[in-house]
Amino acid sequence: MNDIGNRRPRRWLRRLLWLPVIAVLFTVAQVLVLRFVDPPFSAFMAIRQIEAWTDGDDDVRVYYQWRDLDRIATSLPVAVIAAEDQNFARHRGFDLDAIEKARDHNARGGSVRGASTISQQTAKNLFLWGGRSWLRKGLEGWYTLLIELLWPKTRILEVYVNIAEFGDGIYGAQAAARRHFGKDAAQLSPNESARLAAVLPSPRRYSASRPGPYVQRRAQWIERNARQIGGPAYVEALD
Repeated sequence: MNDIGNRRPRRWLRRLLWLPVIAVLFTVAQVLVLRFVDPPFSAFMAIRQIEAWTDGDDDVRVYYQWRDLDRIATSLPVAVIAAEDQNFARHRGFDLDAIEKARDHNARGGSVRGASTISQQTAKNLFLWGGRSWLRKGLEGWYTLLIELLWPKTRILEVYVNIAEFGDGIYGAQAAARRHFGKDAAQLSPNESARLAAVLPSPRRYSASRPGPYVQRRAQWIERNARQIGGPAYVEALD
């Protein structure tokens, strides 16, 4: 009887020890599948819809329609890289130079500057939630490593421009192009792409279709940077 009683705790202990292995295998499978399968939604989209239901806000809905990268005007991924992550082609998920510069800037006070790469933002938007907890940051780092290991750079960029929020409930290039400019993502002009990239830090605060002074200035800066990094040739070189 005692033998049976002693075996039960050991059996549960062995099962608990398998949990981290199962969690790792699950996340690897998630990322590997989404290399080939276009995500039907992201974690951020699901959270936004749940927030609307919880708040009883029937006017809020999620707009999302996938477009392959070759059906999106090249000016948009170029603008996003110019605005968010100019070392995208060179880093392996984490831009250490940008992190160091952000740390120095934040130590001096004033506005807080982030240093998240497109890979990190893709991991966060696709799989996780907002916030600054250590758990969320740790998971973001893990998913970023998996994405960089299992996906080519063009796939990371393709997923990001399809799930990034470009307005309240407006996710991805196609929904943004339709809602803001009344056209398909393939028809976006360089200026329109720059305005979409300009609102990414706060897409529910700023508007790409009705840009205020901040968005206009930032869009001009993004257009200059897009030309400096090589324009469409930058994206073509990722293949």
